[in-house]
Amino acid sequence: MPRFIPRQPRLVLAIWFLLAAAANCLAQAPAQGAGTVRSDLQKPTVEQRLSSLEAYMTNADPAVALRDANGKVPAGLATAEIGVAGPGHNTWMMVSAALVLFMTLPGLGLFYGGLVRTKNVLSVMAWCFGITSLVTVLWWAVGYSLVFGKSFQSPFLGGSEFFFLRGVTSAPNPDYSFWVSHNVFAMYQLAFAIITPAVVIGSIVERVKFSSVLVIVSVWLLVVYCPLAHMVWGSTGLMNGVFNPAASIKAIDFAGGMVVEMASGYSALVLCLFVGKRHGYGRTPMPPHSLVLCVIGTGLLWVGWYGFNAGSAIAADGIAANAFMTTTLAAAIAAGTWAIMEKMVRGKASVLGFCSGAVAGLVAITPACGYVDATGAVVIGVLGGAIPYLACTKIKGWFGYDDALDVFGVHGVGGTVGLLLTGLLAAPSVNPNLSLHLSAVVGRTLWIEQVKGIGLTLVWAVVGTAIIAGSVKALMQLRPSIEEEHDGLDISDHGEEGYIFEPKA
Repeated sequence: MPRFIPRQPRLVLAIWFLLAAAANCLAQAPAQGAGTVRSDLQKPTVEQRLSSLEAYMTNADPAVALRDANGKVPAGLATAEIGVAGPGHNTWMMVSAALVLFMTLPGLGLFYGGLVRTKNVLSVMAWCFGITSLVTVLWWAVGYSLVFGKSFQSPFLGGSEFFFLRGVTSAPNPDYSFWVSHNVFAMYQLAFAIITPAVVIGSIVERVKFSSVLVIVSVWLLVVYCPLAHMVWGSTGLMNGVFNPAASIKAIDFAGGMVVEMASGYSALVLCLFVGKRHGYGRTPMPPHSLVLCVIGTGLLWVGWYGFNAGSAIAADGIAANAFMTTTLAAAIAAGTWAIMEKMVRGKASVLGFCSGAVAGLVAITPACGYVDATGAVVIGVLGGAIPYLACTKIKGWFGYDDALDVFGVHGVGGTVGLLLTGLLAAPSVNPNLSLHLSAVVGRTLWIEQVKGIGLTLVWAVVGTAIIAGSVKALMQLRPSIEEEHDGLDISDHGEEGYIFEPKA
C-alpha cells in the first residue's frame, strides 16, 4: 500500500461520504417555501456541490461555485437550489436574537430600574415590557418590510412585500444572507427594533405617563427608526456603503452606531428638552436607588451585546469572531478609562462609573466591531470611555438639561465617536466586504463618508423626534400631575410598588 494512503481508509471514506452527502443536501435541497424545482434545470457537478459546501463554511455566495471559467453561470443551471438555511449559522443567529432581546428584558430594565428612585422602578420595567409588545406588533405588521423590503426601490424606505411578514419563511432571503432563515433574520432585527426606543426613553424616566410613552414609541419607530435602518442596512439604502453600490453616502455601520446609538441618543436629548425637568431637579437629591440592580443590568447588557455585535455578521464566521473580540476589549478598556478619569477628577472611582464606562465602550465599538482589529478596539475603548465621560459630567452641567439616565452622553456622543473612529480605523484585512464597493475610500476618505452619515442621522433623528414630541405634547397629556409625579409612577400608572417593606392594612 502506498505511503500516502491512511491507515484507517474506512474512516477516511466514511468522512468523505458524509461531506459529499452534506454537500449534496446543500446543493439539491430546495429552500422551504421556494416551490417546486423545475425538472429541466441542470444538476450541479460534484465539484460544484463541494464548492457550495465550502461557501457555507465561509459564509460566501453559493452561486459562485456554479460559475464557469468566464465567471458566468451556465444557462439552465439550478442556482436557486444552492442556498439553504444552514444549521450552524441559523443556530448562532437564533442565539444572537435571544441575546439582543435579553438586553432589553431583563438587562435594560434592571440597568435603568436601578438608576431611578424607588417609587419609579416598576414604571421603567413596565416601559420595557410595553415597548417589547408594541414594537413586535408594529414589526410584524409593517416595520420589517419598511426596513428590509425593496419593492419601493427607494434609498429611504424598503417596501410593502413583507407586510404582516408575508413570505417571510424559513428559506433564506439572499439579499441579506444565503445561509440564515428569513424568519430568523426578521426576529433578530426585531430585537434591535425593540431595544432602540427602549434606550431612548431613559432620558425621560420618572416624569412621563405610560400611555404617552407608548404613543411616542409607536410613531418614533415608523418615522425615525425604520427609515434610518433602511438607509444604513437595507439593500437599496442610501448609506449602505458596504453592500449597495448605488449608495449616495458610502458610510459603514456594522451593528448600529447610526441606527441604534446615535438615533436613540439624539432623540433622547430632544425628548428631555420637550418634556422638561423632573420636579425638584437640581434642588432635591435624586440618586440611584439600587446600584446593585444597575451592576446586574450592566452585566446582562454586556453579555447580550455579543449577540448585538457578533450577531451582526449574520453568520457564525470569522467576522463574527473578530466582533466578539473587539467588543470585549473596548468595553473593558472603556470601563477602566471612565473609572481612572473619575479618580483623577473626584478622587474616587465609583461603581456607577465602571458601569457607565462599560456601556459607553460597548456603544462606541458597535459600528466598528466587525471592521477594526484589536489595536483599533483599544483606541476606541479609550476614547469611547473618555469623551462620553466628559459629555455626562461637563456638557450636561453646562447646559443644565435633565437627561435622567445620560442617554445622550453615553449613546449619542459615544455612537458619534465610534462612527468617526470606524472611518479612520476600518481595515479590509479584518473584513473583506470593505473591498466590495469601498476600496477607493477605505483608508483614505472613508471618514468623510462617516461624517456625512453622522450629519444625516443627526438631522433625521432630531427633526423627526421634535415633530413627534411636539405633536404628542399638543394632543394629549404628556406628564402626570405634580402629585402623581411626587408619589411615583409605579402607583399612578400601575397601582403597584416595587418594594413593600411593611404590609399595609
